[in-house]
Amino acid sequence: MAVFDTTLQLLRMRRNWERRARENARHYVVTGQQQWDDEEFYRSGRITLEEEILNDLTNVCQGKDPRQMRVLEIGCGAGRVTRAFAGFFGEVYAVDISREMVRQARAAVAGFPNAHVFHNNGKDLTAIGGKWWHRLGLGSPPPPMDFAFSFMVFQHIPSRTIIENYVREVHRLLRPGALFKFQVQGAPDVEADNQHSWVGVTFSEADAREMAERCGFELRFQYGAGDQYYWLWFFRK
Repeated sequence: MAVFDTTLQLLRMRRNWERRARENARHYVVTGQQQWDDEEFYRSGRITLEEEILNDLTNVCQGKDPRQMRVLEIGCGAGRVTRAFAGFFGEVYAVDISREMVRQARAAVAGFPNAHVFHNNGKDLTAIGGKWWHRLGLGSPPPPMDFAFSFMVFQHIPSRTIIENYVREVHRLLRPGALFKFQVQGAPDVEADNQHSWVGVTFSEADAREMAERCGFELRFQYGAGDQYYWLWFFRK
């Protein structure tokens, strides 16, 4: 029954995000305004880079030159953060559940040969090393990733099982000691929206710690427990 429920949730997620991407991709990525021109949209990605990466270099880079780092982004949407990452990190690999989002993200990073965007199935990271990987001529799967990131993505996933599966997949791809920095829904007074895939399942501090332990991570830092933007710093053991 649980497998059937997860499959149904994935089908709804794919349908909902494909529809949103075709209606107004940039608005659904960043809902602050209905219409975004290129400069505004990509500037918002640079702001995320500044706030979540440049202000946290000790944890993100751990002494490595960012130009030598391989990084992963889950839920890249129309590529606003992917583009910013491509100008800072050495190699960027990004995935999204929507084919239309992937199309727009690839256009956003067209001038960055170090950025690669893949369509994934919404529950794991097998696209890294899968058919699209080979179609792009990238050959063997990459060495372990040095950093993984996800923002305003898991807050929309109504299934704890799907989120935890992503976390396990990140563990598989990260090098030991590397950071997975991501944000989940932390507001305790909201109900996950299975039908529309807009309001995700809520995590408490205890939920986050237990998930980290089950998936082979150490939850070293956190910020925003009890809020929509609950940030977690998972370091791979």
